[in-house]
Amino acid sequence: MNRFLSRRAWLKQLSGGLGALLAAERAGFAGDANYAAINPKDAIKITKLELIPVHSSRTIFLKMYTDAGIVGLGEGTVEGRIETVMTAIRELEAYLIGKDPRQPAHHWQAIYRHAFYRGGVVMTSALSAVDIAMWDIKGKALGVPLFELLGGPTRDRIRVYGAPNSHDDARKMMEQGYRSFKIPVGGRSRYSENPAFIKRAVENFASFREAVGPDVDLGAELHGDHQPQTARMLVKALEPYQPWFYEEPIQFQNLEAMAEIAKLTTIPIATGERMVTKWQFRDLLSLGAASILQPDVTHCGGVTELKAIATMAEAYYAGMLPHAKEGMIGTAASMHVMASIPNLVGHELPGMFTTDTRVERSHLGKSYIKKPLVVGSDGHMKIADNFLAPGIGVELDEDLVDNERGVTEWEFPEMWDRFDGSVLDH
Repeated sequence: MNRFLSRRAWLKQLSGGLGALLAAERAGFAGDANYAAINPKDAIKITKLELIPVHSSRTIFLKMYTDAGIVGLGEGTVEGRIETVMTAIRELEAYLIGKDPRQPAHHWQAIYRHAFYRGGVVMTSALSAVDIAMWDIKGKALGVPLFELLGGPTRDRIRVYGAPNSHDDARKMMEQGYRSFKIPVGGRSRYSENPAFIKRAVENFASFREAVGPDVDLGAELHGDHQPQTARMLVKALEPYQPWFYEEPIQFQNLEAMAEIAKLTTIPIATGERMVTKWQFRDLLSLGAASILQPDVTHCGGVTELKAIATMAEAYYAGMLPHAKEGMIGTAASMHVMASIPNLVGHELPGMFTTDTRVERSHLGKSYIKKPLVVGSDGHMKIADNFLAPGIGVELDEDLVDNERGVTEWEFPEMWDRFDGSVLDH
């Protein structure tokens, strides 16, 4: 793969001392306070955690400091519960201070298994933040990008998809090179719907299919908004337009019913953004409830767990389509994992969840990271253009904290049935 900086060049950075620093300067990383290649035998300890709430992206950034001068970046979140997750991360600080951050797999096990109560999303999101930061430190200490620590690259680019709100949006994205999209379908339904509801959902999807053409991937986002009875009708009615996948046709807890729906259609079922740890995904795969998995690295348990889920999915011939709707640190970390696996389908990009217009933001990281990510004209992110710096390879925008001043925390909207006012799923 001659598109990558050669591994020999990276190995020159592993010797430590002046030689490593000179190699870093040639690679363009000198002067970055977060990066310092050290001798692999040198001791290194975690000294402090700093949390940065990023309400414009519904997330939390973590800076993990070390006595070697290396600062690792992490991210973990439960959207709408930022303060709760920040408290959970702070509770991990007592364990982490003084530990060697270059043992993320060991610390993952200790944090997860020493807790008597296992694996809720708040706990795993806090674990995600510290795990990502430790992997970032390990890559920076060795002077190599994260994907090199995960087995090396299996591809030279990562397919990304857009989420157009209109036909015009879709056409503009196609002009930018995108060839993969996901659109919402149907709205929230009742247990059993009338023909008009199904007809509107089909007509909306058909109109997007006509706008983008048959050569474009077009996923159907059902968002868990439907009961199994209506979901069965929708997946059959939409099948002639060959969606790329059906995402969350029903709520993810009902895996048995999702497995039954999967048997009704030739279109792949995708789910997983609200699922955490390899154990939950094991149950999904063993039931045959989905063949495209969508874990989020900021929820599921970090880099360590995302890699484990991808490996398990490969054994079931399932593909990976990671969720990444929040921040750029998690997105970059997730893409490093996807660069190292054989069973990638594509990758989501973050959205913007603020009405604040003081700062220009973008789904590629403008105002969040110093060097926004770049999507090529073929709808892919080239690894050589985005992910060759040590560790995760992103630096936070120097004005990030100021950019976030005055941005209020996002909250999930209340959902009520339009007919009788009863509670609806989000």
